[in-house]
Amino acid sequence: MSTFWQDPNLEPKRSYRFILSIPGGAGGTGRGIREFLVKKVSKPNFTISTQPHKFLNHTFNYPGRIEWQAIDATIVDTVSTDANATQEIMSMLEQSGYEIPTNPAQGGGLGTISKRKAVTEGLGQVTIRTIDSDGNTVEEWILNNAFISKATFGDLDYDAEAMLEATITLTYDNAYIDVVNGGGTFPATSS
Repeated sequence: MSTFWQDPNLEPKRSYRFILSIPGGAGGTGRGIREFLVKKVSKPNFTISTQPHKFLNHTFNYPGRIEWQAIDATIVDTVSTDANATQEIMSMLEQSGYEIPTNPAQGGGLGTISKRKAVTEGLGQVTIRTIDSDGNTVEEWILNNAFISKATFGDLDYDAEAMLEATITLTYDNAYIDVVNGGGTFPATSS
């Protein structure tokens, strides 16, 4: 009987083999986040609340609601106008409905963010693909109704030489995973 490490056909997923896709929505004038500039992203995760029931000297726990946790993505920022992460994030914010307050008496700056705009016009369909050594997708996470709930644009520092990075937090309603090569979709989707 061979062990895991002796089987050449059994390959572990690797943390550096991924592609995050944030295309920008239909209403956006930008190009979305360039996939090759994404440095790091958290995979979707959830918690299930529990409700204890006490009876005499015993406690029995029952599952409650599921809550999907927000994830973070770190993006290398560039000075190039066609791959500027800060510019794209701000464009997504604007496409989500945000307006800088100008002169409300004249109707300027009254727009607010809506979920519809943030999801469809701001971000578009957000996916995280894990790939194998040949570049083939082995799993794909789809974040349903994702929108940016936080953005930071890095720190400037005279003592540092690191690349400047932007970090966005993505909040979403739920996620599902499509496992390639016969693994199926979880949760199962109906046709």
